[in-house]
Formats: sequence, C-alpha cells, structure tokens
Amino acid sequence: MAGEELNRPPSLPPYAEMIFSAIDALKEKDGSSTSSISNYIESTCGSLPEEHTNILADQLNKLVENGELVVSNNNYMRPDSATPAKRGRGRPPKAKDPSAAETETPATVTSPATGSEVKRGRGRPKKDPNAPPSAKKAKAATVPTPPSKTGRPRGRPRKVQPEPAGVEAN
Repeated sequence: MAGEELNRPPSLPPYAEMIFSAIDALKEKDGSSTSSISNYIESTCGSLPEEHTNILADQLNKLVENGELVVSNNNYMRPDSATPAKRGRGRPPKAKDPSAAETETPATVTSPATGSEVKRGRGRPKKDPNAPPSAKKAKAATVPTPPSKTGRPRGRPRKVQPEPAGVEAN
C-alpha cells in the first residue's frame, strides 16, 4: 500500500478514483471487466507503474470488500442504491427497541409478598424447600417378556464361577 503510493507518479489520481471514473465512463449494462477498466485507465492516464495490473486487481478487491463495488460474472459495477448494503459474517445483532427499554425486563421479578424486585440468576431455578412434595407417577405393571425360541436368555451369558480347587468332597 505504501509501496503503491511511492511507485505511482505524482500526477496520477488514486486508483479508486480512476476505477470509478472508468466504470462511469464505460457505462456497460452488465458491468465492466478488469481488462476494460485497465484499458480505459491506460488510455486516459499516460504513464502507469509497471505493476499496474497487480495494483488494479488489489484495489478492485478492496473496493468489493468495502462494498463500494459489486461483482457479477467477473464484471465490476457500482451497487444500486435500492439494494441493501452487504452485511458482515455472523448473526446480526438484535434491533434496539426503545419501547422495550421502558417495560420491565424479564430478568427481574417483583415478589408479591414484599413488593421488592429480585434479580433472577441464570439457569433453572432451584426447588423451593418449603414446597409440599409432589405426587410420584405410578409405573404401569410390566409384563415379563417370554424367553426366546431357543430357551436361552438374551445377551451375553453370565460368567461361570469356578469351584474352590483346594477342597475335595467325599
């Protein structure tokens, strides 16, 4: 960037201005290609640096990133005023509603007994120790599953315990 300014003759305007004037002068319906912009700049400005094509490509990319130019099928054009500006990556922030600021926020609760505001913490609220216990749900009676056709139970067989080897039975 600083090198671009040093290599450019002092009589040349900034590349952004040259690009905008080229696009405006060419007035192509589908936008102007890089080569047509480059040819226009070369014809209007006599002396250009040797790395003109590289500088032009860098400047075009910067203008596209800033939203000052729009690329369509490798053609550059000025954005329409009717189209919204390109937003950055990620989720957009929520809009600030002035009427919502006047109402009570959901994080504070007014207790009816004392009338004072209590700020709730994050997460699930703890159980009230003074509350009566809730009734347990009764489980439905389970029907035992019939054994399989082979007579063996499902799953891996149980481990067989070895008999003590030191004791003989008479």
